Amino acid sequence: MCRLTPSRPAPGSAGFTLIEVVVTLAVIAAILLSVGSLVGVAVRGTQALDDHLVLVETARAIEVGLPDRNNLTVGMLSGERDGQLWRIDVRPFPGALDAKAPTPWVPLTAAITVQTPGGTRFSVTTVRLGRRPAE
Repeated sequence: MCRLTPSRPAPGSAGFTLIEVVVTLAVIAAILLSVGSLVGVAVRGTQALDDHLVLVETARAIEVGLPDRNNLTVGMLSGERDGQLWRIDVRPFPGALDAKAPTPWVPLTAAITVQTPGGTRFSVTTVRLGRRPAE
């Protein structure tokens, strides 16, 4: 028959040495540092997306509020909406159009620029029809 005897570690070989514990703590600290930096990057990315969404929605609201084509004139408009500064530059369309065409409408470009208090900008340019100025 076989009899099992409990095995005992050799004297002086039980547990971890101080160097093993310090190396383990250093590895854990490095892992936690890398996870923390990933979380920081994710938070900054989320904040940038939130800022961009606010700028886009403000630009849409301003575009909806543009004067209708009977009242849209060349010039600049500016103001503030929900803490965002905005500017609209309305200019003649820079294309080769027949100036003597028998139509009461001319194409105009409306460049909308919105800026956050932090300085981030968003711009969109659209083409609108406006009433031909009386000659």
